[in-house]
Amino acid sequence: MELSDANLQTLTEYLKKTLDPDPTIRRPAEKFLESVEGSQNYPLLLLTLLEKSQENVIKVCASVTFKNYIKRNWRIVEDEPNKICESDRVAIKANIVPLMLSSPEQIQKQLSDAISIIGREDFPQKWPELLTEMVNRFQSGDFHVINGVLRTAHSLFKRYRHEFKSNELWTEIKLVLDAFALPLTNLFKATIELCSTHANDASALKVLFSSLILIAKLFYSLNFQDLPEFFEDNMETWMTNFHSLLTLDNKLLQTDDEEEAGLLELLKSQICDNAALYAQKYDEEFQPYLPRFVTAIWNLLVTTGQEVKYDLLVSNAIQFLASVCERPHYKHLFEDQNTLTSICEKVIVPNMEFRAADEEAFEDNSEEYIRRDLEGSDIDTRRRAACDLVRGLCKFFEGPVTGIFSGYVNSMLQEYAKNPSVNWKHKDAAIYLVTSLASKAQTQKHGITQANELVNLTEFFVNHIQPDLKSATVNEFPVLKADGIKYIMIFRNQVPKEQLLVSIPLLINHLQAESIVVHTYAAHALERLFTMRGTNNSTLITTAEMAPFVEVLLTNLFKALTLPGSSENEYIMKAIMRSFSLLQESIIPYIPSVITQLTQKLLAVSKNPSKPHFNHYMFESICLSIRITCKANPEAVGSFEEALFLVFTEILQNDVQEFIPYVFQVMSLLLEMHKNEIPSSYMALFPHLLQPVLWERTGNIPPLVRLLQAFLERGASTIASAAADKIPGLLGVFQKLIASKANDHQGFYLLNSIIEHMPPESVDQYRKQIFILLFQRLQNSKTTKFIKSFLVFINLYCIRYGALALQEIFDSIQPKMFGMVLEKIIIPEIQKVSGQVEKKICAVGITKILTECPPMMDTEYTKLWIPLLQALIGLFELPEDDTIPDEEHFIDIEDTPGYQTAFSQLAFAGKKEHDPVGQMVNNPRIHLAQSLHKLSTACPGRVLSMLSTSLNAEALQYLQGYLQAASVSLL
Repeated sequence: MELSDANLQTLTEYLKKTLDPDPTIRRPAEKFLESVEGSQNYPLLLLTLLEKSQENVIKVCASVTFKNYIKRNWRIVEDEPNKICESDRVAIKANIVPLMLSSPEQIQKQLSDAISIIGREDFPQKWPELLTEMVNRFQSGDFHVINGVLRTAHSLFKRYRHEFKSNELWTEIKLVLDAFALPLTNLFKATIELCSTHANDASALKVLFSSLILIAKLFYSLNFQDLPEFFEDNMETWMTNFHSLLTLDNKLLQTDDEEEAGLLELLKSQICDNAALYAQKYDEEFQPYLPRFVTAIWNLLVTTGQEVKYDLLVSNAIQFLASVCERPHYKHLFEDQNTLTSICEKVIVPNMEFRAADEEAFEDNSEEYIRRDLEGSDIDTRRRAACDLVRGLCKFFEGPVTGIFSGYVNSMLQEYAKNPSVNWKHKDAAIYLVTSLASKAQTQKHGITQANELVNLTEFFVNHIQPDLKSATVNEFPVLKADGIKYIMIFRNQVPKEQLLVSIPLLINHLQAESIVVHTYAAHALERLFTMRGTNNSTLITTAEMAPFVEVLLTNLFKALTLPGSSENEYIMKAIMRSFSLLQESIIPYIPSVITQLTQKLLAVSKNPSKPHFNHYMFESICLSIRITCKANPEAVGSFEEALFLVFTEILQNDVQEFIPYVFQVMSLLLEMHKNEIPSSYMALFPHLLQPVLWERTGNIPPLVRLLQAFLERGASTIASAAADKIPGLLGVFQKLIASKANDHQGFYLLNSIIEHMPPESVDQYRKQIFILLFQRLQNSKTTKFIKSFLVFINLYCIRYGALALQEIFDSIQPKMFGMVLEKIIIPEIQKVSGQVEKKICAVGITKILTECPPMMDTEYTKLWIPLLQALIGLFELPEDDTIPDEEHFIDIEDTPGYQTAFSQLAFAGKKEHDPVGQMVNNPRIHLAQSLHKLSTACPGRVLSMLSTSLNAEALQYLQGYLQAASVSLL
């Protein structure tokens, strides 16, 4: 694409159309942009637009499109074409920083993100000038520019907070510190001075405080991995200023908004985080400053109001106290009973109260509420922080703290009892306190794993939780119901099983509650109970114990999906999946109605898939319905196909990218259920599966390969007779996969199925070409994974076509090649093969080469006979060689940045492991003994003399063991 006015005009029109709410206008425009994004100059056209366009909406749209383009294409993936040409890359890096700094804030943010994506790949090696360019801008004195630099630096360096330690990372951080730490410190001091100068100028203060927040965040990132020498030397400057900012209060910076945190709150929150980082990681160096921070943060907590805008500040401040009170050498600060009482009374109890804002979230923003409460999402709540502080204090002061709180809990419950409808919040706080006191260690998977011995959980459950759940109306006191259900969920390992069994019908009943939070928690609690393990690894709750509830459970779960706000509730769908898995054949009578509801739901959500977890569990549930029903009645597969194929066709035709990998997995499962021929409905689909466009998306590859394998297993003869013209297409797919280091194993899966199932004559003409392709790949890049797959393939080929055919095809490519493959690949590498079936294939194949290949006995290949036998005995007896050269270790980890419909494996669509030599050979060691016996019968004396002169003693001993076990001897 030329950098011309005409192209800028075209691009403007298409960008406008992508904002159109009408999908018939929007979709084609998106497709067009997708089709041209590979062209040279495309990113530069976008940058020109966002700089020069007269329309603000186009500028913003171009900046977002540019950022997403960079996100999808900047990373260079090995074996895949470079999606952005080199000249464009150079031009982008040369222009993006000045352009970002001169753009308005809305666009600056998008370009700043784009710089950090490019930086993640190219900085520092391929973009060394970035740092200098950024630091030089600090001198400009223009805070719009300075904030642009700070924002970019923050998005670039924040990954230091979660990267694993490595020499590469340390080198990069050192480079950044050398260039950045001093200018940042000077900027910090200068900004603080400017704050004093402009103390009465509200608009100047807003800009300066935005800078201070970014500077404080950068301080956190640069200090996270280790304490840099520079910051240790300048701790006085940073900590003194941080401390004075914590105690600062400027009326001009206070906001009237009760919800949104102001700049002052955001800055203080970040300073609390920075102080907690130093208190936890660098306590020795931080010791002189700690007492004044504890005092300042304590005062902050006691004087800050209950409004939502202070939530982050309060939770970070409490987290600071929590991290301090857990450290043994700060213990003395908290020992005094009065201090503990004061913390409990002034910090913990007030921040555990259920506020009006929480009630509003519970009712009107339930999804967010659930995410915070159940999943402990990153949005720190006051309650979570208070809970962490209770846990921290219990580490050293469990007795006194439990004593103080027991009093609170009792008085709160008494208040509730006086007037439940008015005082229900007291009970809510009491339950929360008991929960935070009792839970010492918790995991998502198992609930509480360690509990406080001083709290009687079962007694509290029977007296205070069950009565709420047993009340006649499921919609009364929804918050207390949710608390009660959550209590069961959290303490499921501590409450005795009989109490859990009493709870199950209560939970099933609460699936009907109108409150989204209540019916979601009920579904989640059931799902968690169903995954608990009892004795001998079976489920704690048995199918028999669930028998009386099957119908009402399934009815209420599916009904819950029709309740307002829960049509795509992932917790309910997960509970459906788990119920199917637990109940097994008990669900068969309900399958017709269940599968109808699931397909209707599938059709509805396929119009606009937005909840990945919900969709995943829905497909898992479909797979379970199929497996459970067809296990009892294999003929039922037809009725599932009838129910599902219409929806599947629609998904494939509309190219619903998120669902296609799932559809292929379910189709594989269905096709594998067929015993003989492939039904014509599948054969009609076969040619479409070979279209190159489907194989472009990495998420499609594993399920497509599996589906093609199912076609080959069930209908190779049909393909050979009715679709022989498609065999080159099938091999084309193999050729594409084999070229990629990430997907070559999938290519081998496909090739192995072709070799195993296709009639030999249908692939005769292609065989030599297949081997040549494999050798080319071996020469270009020989990885351990490729070698392992290659070994399995040649041995499978040997089993299918005979050892002589294998030797002949190698030697027809190049004279004496068979010997080279034995000497350079099979003998030295066979130890690397892993997996029962794979090892068995290799053992049977090598046995055939040893005993059914005449050239091995009377040509120059004979010298390899003993080393090959030795390697085979090694495969049987030596531990597997799992060493992988360093640079290969990271090869097949797909973490392309950006949104890619990555492949999500369905657990319940699992494929049974297939053993191609199962019928033929049971025990490969005995098979070797029998084959050697047969060979020695054909040429008496030869085998024995080779063994006695050349085979090492240990291997010979093993071999004698095999011969004894097989009751044969060598002649």
